[in-house]
Amino acid sequence: MNDRFLCCVDAVPDGGACVVDGSPGDGAVVVVRRGASVWAYVNRCPHFSVRLDFEPGEVCTYRSTVLMCAHHSALFAFEDGRCIEGPCEGAALTPVPVHVVGTDVWAGAAG
Repeated sequence: MNDRFLCCVDAVPDGGACVVDGSPGDGAVVVVRRGASVWAYVNRCPHFSVRLDFEPGEVCTYRSTVLMCAHHSALFAFEDGRCIEGPCEGAALTPVPVHVVGTDVWAGAAG
């Protein structure tokens, strides 16, 4: 996933998440934001390789710090995708490198 437009920063609520579905070959990505900080992860729980969202596009966040898997209630830290509680504790989401250009979030390393 190099230099692919994901979404506008404003599409991701502060303390929340936005699911961006990929093209064939590119999986869905969950973009999370807290203030000016943005992180992204492949939309797949490491527990059973299921999507984090039960309803497409609806990812739960808690206290603007963790994502929650809708299937197993595993909690993942925004900053590093590590599972801090749940059946896959210690495992981590697959990170997607992102960078912000203006008001846009792009997948890929900043150039």
